[in-house]
Amino acid sequence: MPVEQPVPLERAGPLWRARFRAMASPCELLIDGGTARDARSVADAVAAEAWRIEKRYSRYRDDSAVQRINAAEGRAVTVDPELATLLEFAAQCHALSDGAFDITSGVLRRAWTFDGGDRVPSRADIEALLPRVGWHRIDWHDPVLRLPAGMQIDLGGIGKEFAVDRALGLARALTGRALLVNFGGDLHASGPPDSGAWQVGIEAVQAGRPTTRTIALQRGALATSGDARRYVQHDGIRYGHVLDARTGWPADGAPRSVTVAADTCTQAGVLATLAMLQGPKAEAWLEAQAQGWWCER
Repeated sequence: MPVEQPVPLERAGPLWRARFRAMASPCELLIDGGTARDARSVADAVAAEAWRIEKRYSRYRDDSAVQRINAAEGRAVTVDPELATLLEFAAQCHALSDGAFDITSGVLRRAWTFDGGDRVPSRADIEALLPRVGWHRIDWHDPVLRLPAGMQIDLGGIGKEFAVDRALGLARALTGRALLVNFGGDLHASGPPDSGAWQVGIEAVQAGRPTTRTIALQRGALATSGDARRYVQHDGIRYGHVLDARTGWPADGAPRSVTVAADTCTQAGVLATLAMLQGPKAEAWLEAQAQGWWCER
């Protein structure tokens, strides 16, 4: 897929750095050395894949596969193998979380706006939307999906991490250089640079102030879920954007942020999100599920 626009490419010491925007996030590719021509080829491939996934799965685009499902008004829709894989993964996440993680919960954004403001919805606002939430209400038999009229799906909880893994896979097919793909803080590294490790900054909030933890990463993926950027602050309470689909509210006692290391960004992302939904039990849950993790409270 050709790039939609030129991707800025620059030298950063021994590295090549490409920066662009996709999925409402700043995106970055780092390449350890090589020629400008090779770096350009890899950068264009990574950006094109990010934009392809955004175009296909964004709920904000009228021409996306997701919006086609949401606009079907109860009619059955046949999906392609890639989307079927994402739906199967979403179903697994729903089961693993006992229903707390649910790709039909995007409708709750009609009540919540996580813009750093102070508006918290009423209990009545949430209760009115909950009948439109629930994976169990969907008729899904691969490759056919039937979504009840009035319901929606939203792949925002898994789409960006999926895009990171896809982009890194395409980049690795083009070069043997060490690579790091970073989409909005969710990232995957193919291997260590010549300097020994990638230095990754993780944003969090402590005592109401933004902080940054630096992690040395050689290979594998990191993903973070938290309230550093998307939140509502009301009466001294900070409400993060990760909602429990069963209640329509953020989990009580959730960490400020959770960062998870895993083999893939998709895996790291879902583990971080599911840990947030565990509330005060997040650390104990992560201890049983993840090899590397960091919590901020």
